[in-house]
Amino acid sequence: MLNIADTLHGWCREARPFALATVVDVTGSAPLPVGTSVAVDEDGNAVGSISGGCVEGAVYELCRQVLSDRGAPHRVRFGYSDDDAFAVGLTCGGDLDVLVQCIDPAVQPHLAAALADVAQGRPTAVAQVVAGPRGLIGSALSVVAGGSVTYGTLDGGPTDELVAAEARALLRAGRTTRVTVGGNGDGCPEPLTVLVHVHASRPRMLIFGAVDFAAALSQAGHFLGYRVTVCDARPVFATRARFPYADEVVVDWPHRSLSRTAVDSRTAVCVLTHDARFDIPLLRLALDLPVGYVGAMGSRRTHDERLRLLSEAGVPDEQLAGLHSPIGLDLGARTPEETAVSITAEIIAHTNRGTGLPLSRATGPIHRPLPPPKPGRPVEVPIP
Repeated sequence: MLNIADTLHGWCREARPFALATVVDVTGSAPLPVGTSVAVDEDGNAVGSISGGCVEGAVYELCRQVLSDRGAPHRVRFGYSDDDAFAVGLTCGGDLDVLVQCIDPAVQPHLAAALADVAQGRPTAVAQVVAGPRGLIGSALSVVAGGSVTYGTLDGGPTDELVAAEARALLRAGRTTRVTVGGNGDGCPEPLTVLVHVHASRPRMLIFGAVDFAAALSQAGHFLGYRVTVCDARPVFATRARFPYADEVVVDWPHRSLSRTAVDSRTAVCVLTHDARFDIPLLRLALDLPVGYVGAMGSRRTHDERLRLLSEAGVPDEQLAGLHSPIGLDLGARTPEETAVSITAEIIAHTNRGTGLPLSRATGPIHRPLPPPKPGRPVEVPIP
């Protein structure tokens, strides 16, 4: 639902009831991920998309019906039609489970409060029950980063805290996904499937080396939604004018800057200096941090020498195996802009466990399940 949070926030402020249709499960290929929503108000205005067009008409009519009836939530599956692929089904061959429910802001003020947090940019998680006891389906509670349950309730008991704990962990990981709680003697007698919608702070891209490649990479990182930092020890090169797409430009020794920076499992560290004076202390630290990606630019000869120096500095083999060097995918890139595409392509592939192969040469579903999140609080480490 957070893909249309701004509009929903506006409707809630106007106390305007609406029907909300949310993708709660995906099997095989599907154009949009779990958590994506469409909403329809009483005047027939619609916002959002859940299928890129395949089933929008059917979902729209179902929303109108649910909004008119004001009844219990409906869960519907849309799949591929062998008789007519262009009937109510997905031409991509996948299956979508969609939960459609009526939202009345006057009765459910907790959702309006959560959407207000999202609209103001606060990291927020909304946990929505999508399977379990009938009376709980569609109910939700919300948490904010670092906080306790702030809005809504499920059963007013142990279930709330179980779901809130899962929501906090996924908020730290920056991942929207489904989780199952209860049914195992932990205070929640019946199992619940909960879809946790996450609006997280932007992941970080830390670029070291104020070179032309860094300028192009900072623009690409900005386009992908990263909070971009460019760092270089040379003040003549590390200037705001040279890096207009960076959120911050830092003049400092790279390893010292990294040691003072909060990172998490979504952070991408890109080392573009290919100068051992900077690279070795920086990479020694970066490879020991719980970041999502560490890459370093340089020729294969530079890479071999870099590995030797890092090994001599005491970096274990298992950490060296996590270094992406030479950085980027083999796209035949030459210009800074092409190289930025190569690097970001590798980051995307690594993050989502993609193969990096052309889709025409790969097999299996195009949209594979994402890897499980690695919850963890941001960390800061002392200068070694």
